[in-house]
Amino acid sequence: MHLSYFHTSEAVPPVRPVAEGGPDAAVVIDVLRATTTIAWALENGAEAIQAFADLEALETAAGSWPPERRLRAGERGGQRVEGYDLGNSPLAVTPELVGGKRIFMSTTNGTRSLAAVRQVPLLFTACLPNRTAVASRLVDLDCERVWIVGSGWEGAYSLEDSLAAGAVASAATELAVAPHRGVTFANDEMLAALALWSQWHREPETCLRAASHGQRLMGLGNHDADFACCSAVDCLNIVPQQREPGVLRAS
Repeated sequence: MHLSYFHTSEAVPPVRPVAEGGPDAAVVIDVLRATTTIAWALENGAEAIQAFADLEALETAAGSWPPERRLRAGERGGQRVEGYDLGNSPLAVTPELVGGKRIFMSTTNGTRSLAAVRQVPLLFTACLPNRTAVASRLVDLDCERVWIVGSGWEGAYSLEDSLAAGAVASAATELAVAPHRGVTFANDEMLAALALWSQWHREPETCLRAASHGQRLMGLGNHDADFACCSAVDCLNIVPQQREPGVLRAS
């Protein structure tokens, strides 16, 4: 397995077909907080998450769905979009609220990364809570070329997404032993993310709080519970997978 890491959607190269050297799998990460929220929403019984890069497209799609079976989740600048059912907190997607419903989601950064790799044959989302579950799926499927894509902040590098990219790579390395072919790192960004995880793996919440986006969230109010949830390593076995363009379901 050859792992590459791209720290934002803007850094992702054009997706080529697998036969032409393109990736056969991609993993999108937005630790604070989209992919953590996606994982918990599916764990708690949401029918699916449908992701949108912009709110206008979200509104159009949600408008065709039965009101009693939908929720709109919108976040901009770390805060819930006015009038929406949900923002971007994994604590809000409780079983009582999301069970059996489709969540139409648009966030500042994470849903743009999903759009950038939508055409990759296998597309998963990862966070610290499900990093080993995702790595295990990649190994079990014998994926050859995997792109891990962070979300960053409005085109800029983010520490927490790189931490989680390193966490997924570390887990894959531990799991991809014989009879698998092992793991290699295809770019320096992937090696740097792995080094970051090695430095912070015992204190992931400290890293999240030190990151610029962590500082931004703390400036918006008390997000202690979100930080604890987003930094809880390996507490979920759920693997969100794109089943049709833009639609993620539990797998």
